[in-house]
Amino acid sequence: METGVETLRSSLSSRLLLLTICFVMVVEVFVYVPSIAQFRRSFLEQRITAAQIAALSLVEAPDHAISKDLEFALLRTAGVKAVSLQLGDRRQLMMEGDAPARIDARYDLRKSSIPNMIGDAFVTLARGGKGTIMVSGEPLRRLGEEEISIILDESALFDAMALYSRNVMVLSVIISVFTAGLVFLTLHFLMVRPMRQITRSMVAFRQRPDDPERAIVPSDRHDELGVAERELARMQEELRLALNQRKRLAHVGAAVSKVNHDLRNILATAQLSSDRLMMIDDPKVRDMSSRMISAIDRAIVLCERTLKYGRADEPPPKKRTFNLHDLIEDVRASVGLDLQEENASDDGPKVHLDNAVQKDFALYADPDHMFRVLMNLVRNAANILERTGGRVAVTAERKGECHFVRVSDTGPGLSKKARENLFVPFKGSTGARGTGLGLAIVAELVEANGGRVALEHSDDSGTTFVIELPCGAST
Repeated sequence: METGVETLRSSLSSRLLLLTICFVMVVEVFVYVPSIAQFRRSFLEQRITAAQIAALSLVEAPDHAISKDLEFALLRTAGVKAVSLQLGDRRQLMMEGDAPARIDARYDLRKSSIPNMIGDAFVTLARGGKGTIMVSGEPLRRLGEEEISIILDESALFDAMALYSRNVMVLSVIISVFTAGLVFLTLHFLMVRPMRQITRSMVAFRQRPDDPERAIVPSDRHDELGVAERELARMQEELRLALNQRKRLAHVGAAVSKVNHDLRNILATAQLSSDRLMMIDDPKVRDMSSRMISAIDRAIVLCERTLKYGRADEPPPKKRTFNLHDLIEDVRASVGLDLQEENASDDGPKVHLDNAVQKDFALYADPDHMFRVLMNLVRNAANILERTGGRVAVTAERKGECHFVRVSDTGPGLSKKARENLFVPFKGSTGARGTGLGLAIVAELVEANGGRVALEHSDDSGTTFVIELPCGAST
């Protein structure tokens, strides 16, 4: 029972119904206040008219003489106790009946303003009809009279005003309930019912966000509720797709963790083999072995971080000043472009890396992060150029308090779909074999170092990515 009462109190429909009734009653109060004053004035004017008609019988009688019984009968019929007329500067008491010795209040209907009429009406209600009043007004007939006054008990006036007030109250309640019902039904079908449908859809979707059947089906309304339904349906669809993608990523992460576990063992074996190659006296073999060991070390570190993926974000950058030219040479070797340049006599398309960075150019960032950033960008460019051949160029410059590193290629440019989804995981792939993760990793690592990466241009002449990094205090 309490639950039902609480539901009724918290229901938008019940609150709307109660508010409508209250508002209508407030309006009725503003209507009642002047109307009760006008009712009182009309009542008193009727008494003055009846009293003057009774006084005319006295005027028409021979020698103005009538019996006391007839006078009392005329006064009772008029509803007054006494009647007087003003003749010039002289007031004449026409009919006195049982006129009281004490008058509680005097009113002149000819001089009453609306505020005074309203105040007098509520004073009458406050006295409860226990007073005796004198009321003056305009004579009905001009026979030299300038004013007519009557004396009467307020009891009849009070009873009439109380009856009028009760009737107005009953009528107001009926009107307010009827109006509130019409307003309630109208708003219920136009607003409350659609809002309940939206609420039910939101609750159902929260319970099973992966179920497309739980999403709201928007109506064809063109008002604000229609817009809200369509936006809610769009948001639910986007959220459902995001949750499904997250679930797939979780499955991929579990698979990658298993692969990484075995890959670490394989890399450990390769590392032992590389250590043995370092023992060979051939300088070229020793140089290649050193680069292989460095690449294997990076691969092992990457596997360890991948195993932690999902449990923590990328580790915070360990910034320091390092030589960017040398880092790009490491990228050249890791991507394998140095072997292509050494085997220039072989037939087939070649991809050349132009390291246009000054040999003493110092960059302030995490070297491992920047290695992964540049390796992803250079590898993407090399994959695009592997069939046709071409050049990849890396340049760097300082402008103001920022360093700008550009990676450019002479490829055919990125597709429209790739440009629209750059840096979005699984959507921003720049090649047919790509997964779309490389550029997402690039954006994440650059932002972690306090910079940003953007596509500067991409057309038939090639593609250029620009990396902006703060110079740092040490540079």
